[in-house]
Order: sequence, then C-alpha cells, then structure tokens
Amino acid sequence: MSTNSLPDPPSVPTGRAMTVSVTDRGDGHVSVRASPGTPEEFETFRSLIRSIPWRRWDPKERAWIVPDLPETLERLWSAFPASRRQVRPLRRPWSTVSKADSPPPLKALVVIAPAAIALAPDLRRQYLEALEVRHYSPRTRDAYVNWFDRFSAFLAPRLAVHATETDINAFLTRLAVDQDVAASTQNQALAALLFLYRQLLGRPVGDLGAVIRAKKPRRLPVVLNRDELRDLLVHLTGTNLLLSKLLYGTGLRITECLTLRVQDLDFERHQVVVRGGKGDKDRVTMLPATLAPSLRDHLVRVRSIHLTDLSEGWGKVELPGSLSEKYPSAATDWAWQWVFPQDRRWTDPASGRQGRHHMDESILQRAVHEAVLRAGLTKRVSCHTFRHSFATQLLESGYDIRTVQELLGHSDLKTTMIYTHVLNKGPSAVRSPADGL
Repeated sequence: MSTNSLPDPPSVPTGRAMTVSVTDRGDGHVSVRASPGTPEEFETFRSLIRSIPWRRWDPKERAWIVPDLPETLERLWSAFPASRRQVRPLRRPWSTVSKADSPPPLKALVVIAPAAIALAPDLRRQYLEALEVRHYSPRTRDAYVNWFDRFSAFLAPRLAVHATETDINAFLTRLAVDQDVAASTQNQALAALLFLYRQLLGRPVGDLGAVIRAKKPRRLPVVLNRDELRDLLVHLTGTNLLLSKLLYGTGLRITECLTLRVQDLDFERHQVVVRGGKGDKDRVTMLPATLAPSLRDHLVRVRSIHLTDLSEGWGKVELPGSLSEKYPSAATDWAWQWVFPQDRRWTDPASGRQGRHHMDESILQRAVHEAVLRAGLTKRVSCHTFRHSFATQLLESGYDIRTVQELLGHSDLKTTMIYTHVLNKGPSAVRSPADGL
C-alpha cells in the first residue's frame, strides 16, 4: 500500500506531557504508541510519523507499525533536543551494539518536552537540493531523482541510507538482465547512485563487481547528404523550416537553438553565441549568411508580438539564475526575449500572471518526423541528424577537426572523431578493389 494512502494518526486528548513508547514486535517491525499530550506535541508526533516510510496503522494494537531499522529510532530520538527528553531503553542504541551482542527485545520510552522541534530531514529533498547546489541542469536533476525513486522502490521497505554495494549491484544487474536497458541508461543510474552515496551521504562505495559500468557500444551517427537535406527541407514551412536550416547551418543542439535569446545573434560578425550549453559551457559558432535575412524578418514578427504583450501588461520572460532580482527591468528588455517564443502565452492559474516560454522542442521534432515520411527517406532522421550532417560535411570540405570540435562544443576530441568514420573518403582516398573490375 502506498504511504500516501495511509490514515493520519488518530487524534488524542490534550495532556501535560506526551510519552512515546517503542516496542519490538520480533518480526522486523516496531510498534509506536503515543500517550496524551498538548496539541503542539501531537502535531510534532503526527509530522514525525508521516516522515517514516512504509508506516501503517494497526487498529487492533492501537499503534503505528514501522520498520525496525536504526533510522526509525534515530528519527524518534533526534526529533527533539537531547536536553528535553528522557530515554530509558532496555538495550543500547544501534551505534553502540557490537556484533557479538544479542540484545533483548526493545522497549523504549521517550518523554517529549513541550517545545519539540527539529524533525528528521527528508533524504529525497536533500538529494534534490544537493543537485541544485552543484548547478546540475534541470534535465539531469529530473533523471537523477527518478533513479533515486526507482532505487528506493527496489529497496523497500528498507531505506536508501542502509543500502550496501551488494544492493547497488543487484539493482544495476536487474536493469541490465530483467529490463534490458541500454548501456548508457545503466551508467546513468550508476552515476545517480554514486552521487547519492559519495556527495550526499559521504560514504565511499567499494567494489561493485563487473556490472559497475556497462561498456557503451560505439554507434555511427546518421548523416544526410545535401540532396537528402534538400528533399527534407522542401516539406517544412515557416518557423520549422527556419529552425531546421539553423540547426544544419550552425551545428546547434535542438535545446541550444530553441533557448537562443535576441542578444545571442550577432549579425555583424555572423556569429551565434551559445550560452549555458551542454555542460553549462558557452561557445561561439557561425551564423550562415544565407539565413541572416530570414532571421531578421523573423525577429521583426517576434518584436511585434513582444510589444503587443507589453501593451497588455505582460511581456516578461524568464531569466537565468537570480538575474530577475539583480536587474528587475531586464525581463521586459528586447535583448532578453526568446528568438523562438511560444505562439500563445501561458497563464499561472494561481496568480493570473502571463508570459511566454520558448517554443517546445516536440513541435519541431514532430514536424521533422512528418517531413521525413513525406520525403520518403529511409534513414532514421531526427533533429540531431542536422548536427551530425553539419560536422561531417565540414570535415568533408577539409576543415580542421579541432575547428569542428570547437564549433560543436565537444570537450574531448574523441567525440568529434566519430564523424571521420562516416566520411565518403578516408584520408588516403581508399578505392575498393571491386571498382577496378
């Protein structure tokens, strides 16, 4: 049963002091009971019980049943200042019990003072905060938190803080064997778990065995020649056509292209500035001269939309970081507006505030997919194929691979070298023997 559907602790009458008793059931669980106390004390107890995963209410025992784990008593004991509690356990806490001890059944009484505070922190919330503090990208944060949730469900009813290297190994093995995930997916799950234990919990992770890191197979990128590109682009119109040409002419990733702001386009130098790209890195790439007139006309239409929004009392755009607090008027400046905004304004149902985000990537992806079908192409083409074609055709034209690496924003030259394997001719222009027959 999901913990979200469990009943709340029953109400208790008001008393002078609350006593919480924890009793060992001998089946891997403990029962928790609370005597009457003040409303403030009971609210603290209610929040504490809600913070314990896999709790359940037993109407026969009139007690809460929770897993018998060190985390459980640590939460009950650490929820209140030590100077305001009295603990009378019949056995020592887990931290002082040696492996040779055979402790008697647990029975502990905790007398809670009126000013009870400091509930145990939530590990999932701390995990997300640790990712945010280190400025991980929103997509990486979402992916890592998803793996945290899946790993927690795999361990249930145990908690993630008690997992061992064997548990991590078993989880990764299950992904590879039972679910047949890709090597990159398995490695992403491992990275999320390593971040949890090394960065958040401060626990070194030892030998994980052979499945610690899957060997990622090398795949050749899909590349279109110029004729195939012309056949594809003829089936695109409007903003989707302009975006596709910009992806092919600059080598940008789709997210980098859609998050361009007006100030990132330099028509005088024929440059596009990519800010906060993959790995939170800035770089500069070329702006095709043939696209400059179309982009200027597009910006005229976008500015007209922006001025209309301003006249209606809106026109603010989201700014990175805390720039909106540092520069309050920057959100309405033309330079900060999206180059490719949404067609319609979004509305916050709570405040009624309206604004425009950049165009959603699914719109372009769907348009490219339909254009591929209409063009009759048999290759597996996506928006990222424009980037692959950009890099390959630059190398075919004789440009230095280091230059291509800088334009693509690759940290490692090996990543760029993958395009040398799909060139029409190798460095020595090898000719097949069959062509001499």
